[in-house]
Amino acid sequence: MNRSMFGLSTVCGVFIVWTLFLMPLGFSYPLEDVTDSTKLRFVEEFDQFKLRFNWHNMSCAVCKAIFATVDIALLSDSNMERVARALGEACVRLHLAEPQVCREITELFRDDVIRALQESFLWPSEACALLVGPTCGHYDIYAPWNVSLPRVPKPPVKPPTPPKPGSPQSRVLFLTDIHWDAEYAEGSLIDCKMPLCCRNDSGRASWKHTGAGYWGTYGECDLPLRTIENLLQNLAKSGPWDWVYWTGDIPAHNVWSQTRAQQLNELVTVTRLIRKHLGPKVTVYPAVGNHESTPVNSFPPPFVHGNRSSHWLYDTMAKEWAPWLPKDALTTIRRGGFYTAEVQRGLRVVSLNMNFCARENYWLMVNSTDPADQLQWLISILQESENKGEKVHIIGHIPPGLCLNSWSWNYYHIVNRYESTIAGQFFGHTHVDEFQMFYDEDTLTRPLSVAFIAPSVTTYVNLNPGYRVYYMDGNYPGSTRMVLDHETFILNLTLANNQPLKPDPNPSWTLLYRASKAYGLSTLFPSDMDALIKLMKNDDSVFQRFWYLFHKGHVSKPCMDTCKTSLICLLHSGRYDLLTQCDVLHGNKHC
Repeated sequence: MNRSMFGLSTVCGVFIVWTLFLMPLGFSYPLEDVTDSTKLRFVEEFDQFKLRFNWHNMSCAVCKAIFATVDIALLSDSNMERVARALGEACVRLHLAEPQVCREITELFRDDVIRALQESFLWPSEACALLVGPTCGHYDIYAPWNVSLPRVPKPPVKPPTPPKPGSPQSRVLFLTDIHWDAEYAEGSLIDCKMPLCCRNDSGRASWKHTGAGYWGTYGECDLPLRTIENLLQNLAKSGPWDWVYWTGDIPAHNVWSQTRAQQLNELVTVTRLIRKHLGPKVTVYPAVGNHESTPVNSFPPPFVHGNRSSHWLYDTMAKEWAPWLPKDALTTIRRGGFYTAEVQRGLRVVSLNMNFCARENYWLMVNSTDPADQLQWLISILQESENKGEKVHIIGHIPPGLCLNSWSWNYYHIVNRYESTIAGQFFGHTHVDEFQMFYDEDTLTRPLSVAFIAPSVTTYVNLNPGYRVYYMDGNYPGSTRMVLDHETFILNLTLANNQPLKPDPNPSWTLLYRASKAYGLSTLFPSDMDALIKLMKNDDSVFQRFWYLFHKGHVSKPCMDTCKTSLICLLHSGRYDLLTQCDVLHGNKHC
């Protein structure tokens, strides 16, 4: 449904969208549908998921008064400069962020956001439903929609069987969320007033406080280029790799002060470093992250043309990724940032642009119905692969359980229909080590697929740098192509930055854990991962081990009670509505 059907006013929508972009997050755990106090306490358990601004503490009456006042005042002024300046000042007065961040992000976002919302509308009651919660109004601007599946019967489901001992395996490197900060400065303040610290403009640490480390820092900081290069040098030695999946988010979290030139420079620099260190014989299959664009999360569907389209980004992606991908893949990249390619005979990868499912992508307020026809395209690829007997791996940035409700529901429906073809799903974005389960739609009890979510390369927030290695059923007739095991490696910053009293010139990226050994699993098939969730519910020692590994070996306190129940629910919820309906107070049967 086109958003022009919802009304005339745009100013409240503009203001809300800017508050969304002021979140200094690489995550999109949904917050607006969480209403009861227990669920809110769960959010607070995760320091890196907390919103660092004050609008969520606003009362309903105050919220509506503010938005009504802003709406009336600004609708009388058609000058975009004055409107944007007024919104920036409102951001400052509401203490949503530091004044510099408020004013710079207003300037950065104003043209695109106002253009995107010219056909969109939010009443103050809808705005406050988004900010304060459903008790303050109704917020439902995204119309439901359905994809069309072919009238081809679903093949009989055959449960996967583990490969015979000695069968070939594929060793696949997985990288995600690099977040290179070109302004990272050793010795700078770790705890600054800005959403991103450890930078040239963060200030210098005093003798009383530890400054940013040489290789990286625990805190709200991203990584210097030297750490990324050191990682790639170590990965070159740790090969051979059969292939690589790389699911985006290259730039840092300074989302209020980015330019297209900077974004493209970081895309080109990191792409060429990966190609240089891993060598021309290793094929990398990339996916686009939400931070690749500027403004962040801004991914207009293909119906948006001209300077506000994403051609500036997609064209550069296609050019830089051309050595790895077939020509037909470059065509769909230039159109919508997604593609498919044959990895090996019998195995295909589909790289999705998950920004077309993201609630932070304000362009979807214009029309959120299958943006770029991506899911319908995915169905056609999966049907063709089913016809040919191919297995398919799906890669993307944002996990499907964190997507807009209709998109997530349709994707879950597709996975159910093509469960015998989809051999694996691989995502990033949350920066932590987790997964999301997919069950049969009839009973939500039979596990049929797993979306593996790998930890980030970056430290943001308060993490060790890390990467993932997947061991998959290999290249032979009848292979399931499914994940058999995985390993996570980290750079222990405590050791790397102080060896013994100065940075280690050649730090080690060491094995944190191997899943089969840590959890006593023979494979990582859907039934195994479902059994692991049940084990974590009944054996707290196993859950606390998961919690420690969830944070890449750097966690300050255990996860108990509501935190535990809610995290286990997250693991169950490969579909967004399952997540929002999970009752952590009374124990939903699906959670």
